Amino acid sequence: MQQEKQNQRPKIPHSVIIENRASISFTGVRDMGSFDEQAVVLYTDYGEINLRGSKLHINKLSLDTNEVDIDGNIEAVVYTQNKQSNGLFGKLFR
Repeated sequence: MQQEKQNQRPKIPHSVIIENRASISFTGVRDMGSFDEQAVVLYTDYGEINLRGSKLHINKLSLDTNEVDIDGNIEAVVYTQNKQSNGLFGKLFR
């Protein structure tokens, strides 16, 4: 039943902006999974995003605007198939 509700909601537009491999901004982020200085996992309506690098630091995290800004040494941004989000926000706000 909950899966049906998720399929009925409109998708949030998504974008990624990388500046000089030192800063990255995401819009359309529904949830956040794990994060540390080497990796961040984000969930969007268009798939899971795995960000890898070093000295990663989350500067902005907004549930209201679905935005995330991260600084650090960005080495890879990898999309994977959409999965059921069991991320940080999902656990906090159930």
